[in-house]
Amino acid sequence: MSMQNFDVRDFRRALSQFPTGVTVITTNDQQGQPIGVTASSFNSVSVEPPLILWSIDKGAHSLAAFENSEHFAVNVLSRDQVDLSNRFASRGEDKFKDVLYGKGVGDSPLLNDYSAQFECKTWAVYEGGDHLILVGEVLDYRYNDSNLPLVFARGSYSVSSQHPSTVKYDAGDESGEFISDYLLYMLRESYNRFSSDLYPKLQAHGGVNPEEWRILAMLRDHGAMKTDDLAPLVMQPAVALIQTAEWMQDRGLVQLVDCSLSLLPAGISLADKLLDLAKQHEAEVLSALSDDQSRQLKNGLRAIMESRP
Repeated sequence: MSMQNFDVRDFRRALSQFPTGVTVITTNDQQGQPIGVTASSFNSVSVEPPLILWSIDKGAHSLAAFENSEHFAVNVLSRDQVDLSNRFASRGEDKFKDVLYGKGVGDSPLLNDYSAQFECKTWAVYEGGDHLILVGEVLDYRYNDSNLPLVFARGSYSVSSQHPSTVKYDAGDESGEFISDYLLYMLRESYNRFSSDLYPKLQAHGGVNPEEWRILAMLRDHGAMKTDDLAPLVMQPAVALIQTAEWMQDRGLVQLVDCSLSLLPAGISLADKLLDLAKQHEAEVLSALSDDQSRQLKNGLRAIMESRP
């Protein structure tokens, strides 16, 4: 493919199919002020010596601080730190305000909560197109097995969990309560079984992925919304949401003006079509229950969710 015909948005869309973890990389600027950025480009390089790498956009406000710093820290975020990821991915605010942190090697900020942390000495800085690649030698590290890591894929946040093919669930197995009669296993198994049927239908009938479907559905319910308000509802950081919106705008589905997103007529039509499909799918899922049982199930799940906001 020649660069003349190279679609940058489509390339980003292809890259987003590869899931990554989410990190906040921290250091100090020349005035000793804490600096932090959200990055999903973190990766391991070597065990002997212990080396890791990550990359930073050359247009980043904090580029000089990281390029010239002798030390930095990698804070691998947990599933409960979506707000923190969004904060450090944004611009124009005091990112460390009200954030609990200490200081590590070279005084690099260390977040109090994490899935893992790596304190690094800058090993090398390489040119990488529109990014700089920073390699760090790990001087100290720690991890927290009780925190599930935060995952990022296709522009949306997710969490790591066992693949359904590795978990055997048999509703008729009465040999033990933990698998056959444990609520969390049953909820997850139900979701895995039936979502795997729905999402291919959305793609086949509407040409949208789950992330785009959530945007269509939310805008159909609420009307035009600011991207900052919509982002948490569709589980995307604002930057990724705007990229998704631009892709959908190219298809004539939405209009993005001054960080406000609204459906165009084609988007309304597609949202209604896919909502009908989703309702049909839901009816198939609930066909094993009576109407009263279906209502009781939804009301019960709603009560559980409302008990822990």
